[in-house]
Amino acid sequence: MASKKKTRSGKARQVEATAGPERSPFSPSAIRDFIHEVQAEFKKIVWPSRKVTSGLTVFVIVLVIILAIYLGSVDLLLGKLVSFILK
Repeated sequence: MASKKKTRSGKARQVEATAGPERSPFSPSAIRDFIHEVQAEFKKIVWPSRKVTSGLTVFVIVLVIILAIYLGSVDLLLGKLVSFILK
């Protein structure tokens, strides 16, 4: 049994009507179903290889070091400029 329900945009959508009382999301069977769905989704994940992961990690570390040096030098120069102006 499906009934139609209007949304705010005026479009109709299908809403499933359950035959029995609503199942609690904290019931043991609902928790078991959730765990099985999570395991099924984890099996669909394509993990990157160790080489790709290590290459990207090195890239991120180098980029962070470069940005830290740049921002540190800009901060130092602006600090010296402000102290020179205030003297």
